[in-house]
Amino acid sequence: MKSFRRCCLGLLMAALLVGVSACQTPEEAPVPADLLPKEKMIPLLADLHVLEAQVENSRLSPDSARALFLVQQKAELWKREITDSAFHRSFRYYSIHGKDLDEIYGAVIDTLNKREAKFAPKPAEKAVPPGWAK
Repeated sequence: MKSFRRCCLGLLMAALLVGVSACQTPEEAPVPADLLPKEKMIPLLADLHVLEAQVENSRLSPDSARALFLVQQKAELWKREITDSAFHRSFRYYSIHGKDLDEIYGAVIDTLNKREAKFAPKPAEKAVPPGWAK
């Protein structure tokens, strides 16, 4: 799980770098007509990061892993009825607006932590032989 968290943090840093290096300032960036609301971006990004971690752990060659990820990413977008161009424009818009991106990724990390906790093994209770008091 540490590699999963490291992957999430790496992706967050990459997203922040994209936002910092953006050409336009927030005042200049036009809002895309097909901007995905934050409420749709959060679960989508969480699922895409899980997908990326699964592909990364598949031990495929880098080219094959990238091709597999792109196919599965497209399937995930299609399932949610989102075009890849709308997703990329929305991500670029939020990247330019660092505060929005921080808010989105804070929620993405919370979502991933909740999912991890849901699947984490629970500590086993001590077995008490029948007839013994607890």
